[in-house]
Amino acid sequence: MTEPITGGCQCGAVRYEITGPLDDPHICHCRMCQKAFGSFFAPLVGVLKTDIRFTRGSMARFRSSDATDRGFCEKCGTPLSFEYLESKYIAVSIGSLDHPERVEPHNQYGLEARMPWFADLSGLPGSATTEDEMPDKAAFIQATNHQHPDHDTTEWPMETHR
Repeated sequence: MTEPITGGCQCGAVRYEITGPLDDPHICHCRMCQKAFGSFFAPLVGVLKTDIRFTRGSMARFRSSDATDRGFCEKCGTPLSFEYLESKYIAVSIGSLDHPERVEPHNQYGLEARMPWFADLSGLPGSATTEDEMPDKAAFIQATNHQHPDHDTTEWPMETHR
């Protein structure tokens, strides 16, 4: 048996477990996804609705159109899902997975709204968080981090992160 795929929101109020295969990892550039994620695109991966189980809390939902719902954490606002109401699949946000690095997008949708400079991002100069212009601020943020860790915990909120 393969190990379940787990994930959740930033604060830990919502946690989920996926027991089935992932389908169609992609990014969507459409304007609705940009707004829902507050970003240039939404990274999503599909799973059968019967293969996802919430192990802590539940998602709040926003009906972004008559055909779709978007799930999010009501406490911290983390975008968690997109679903066509009539589909047997739900797409979870790749960034909410405990190991997002294991899911590589294979497709792009909503290209009509893709930022014209998107392809140039990899050529921008960059630095690691600890090497940026404010390393003391980055160290303080890391030391006082209230984000839920990338694994399940027996309690929430965790004593050390209250």
